[in-house]
Amino acid sequence: MMINQLSVPPTDTEIDHWWAVLAAARTADLPGTPPPSRTEVAGALRVPSARGRSVHWATDDAVASLVLFTDGANDHTAFLDELTVRPDARRRGVGAALWARVREELLADGRTSVAAEVDLGGPGQAFAESVGFENVLSMAWYVQDVREARWVQGAKAAEAAQAGAAPTPPGYELHCWPGLVPDEWARAVAVAHGSMEDAPMGELDQQIQTWTAERLHAAHRKILDRGGALTTVAAVTPDGEVAAYTELVLPDPAGPRALQYDTVVVPAHRGHGLGRAVKLRMLAEEATRHPDLRTIATSVADDNTPMLAVNAALGYRRERGVGYFQLNL
Repeated sequence: MMINQLSVPPTDTEIDHWWAVLAAARTADLPGTPPPSRTEVAGALRVPSARGRSVHWATDDAVASLVLFTDGANDHTAFLDELTVRPDARRRGVGAALWARVREELLADGRTSVAAEVDLGGPGQAFAESVGFENVLSMAWYVQDVREARWVQGAKAAEAAQAGAAPTPPGYELHCWPGLVPDEWARAVAVAHGSMEDAPMGELDQQIQTWTAERLHAAHRKILDRGGALTTVAAVTPDGEVAAYTELVLPDPAGPRALQYDTVVVPAHRGHGLGRAVKLRMLAEEATRHPDLRTIATSVADDNTPMLAVNAALGYRRERGVGYFQLNL
């Protein structure tokens, strides 16, 4: 079996092959979710991670992608972003051979652990456990039907307006930034991001980074360079503090599904409904910016009770279980 490392940058032929493998696997394993578009696949392969060195391999029937962190805090570990075998080629040793190549790269680079996000109950979990991975953080994907949510929340907003209720919690102002967060707000958003230090991490062998304006812009620029669309909505105080924010990413602006990235509420400002407020404002913004958007998906740790409650109130439904699996090398 020939295992080839992709060209840098990958050729159109390599991208088409990668896309075909992922589409076939997604259709077989998760028939209720849309497969990635070519735009999304090409962007992920051509634009490296902002956190480290990316390596991609392919065989005739499988693909694998590894991110070796180089952020200073996590140079001991890595993330297996993809290891997918075409459904009709499984149980023939293809995945095992590709994993052996990935493991060889990890050891050669001095890594002591590697993590991967794995759907629970499917072939990915069975394979991960067979080579020694363990689930260290149980999560789930949740999905919001955008059209239904707009109708329901619109009715609630009209009802609240008749009762004299303010759409934004008192003492805060909502700002919306498409694309990169403006320079004058980037540091404040980065400071707010530090509040994620209390987010559930399970036993994941990764250190939380200290975010700066530069790191925030690098992460956001990667999304845009990959062909995606990004919008940030923030709740700010009169003195310029970002009290809460949420990010929405469309990996392919022409696609039907968006991803809810970080939603953060600074501890001192919790209990005022800011998480719900920024998400509702985002929903209204996307109605104008991306009218063809159909669903928003987000992953939440099983023990993140506050965010689960916010999402449930906004109409998110559980789609499937997922876990962060980790292997100590």
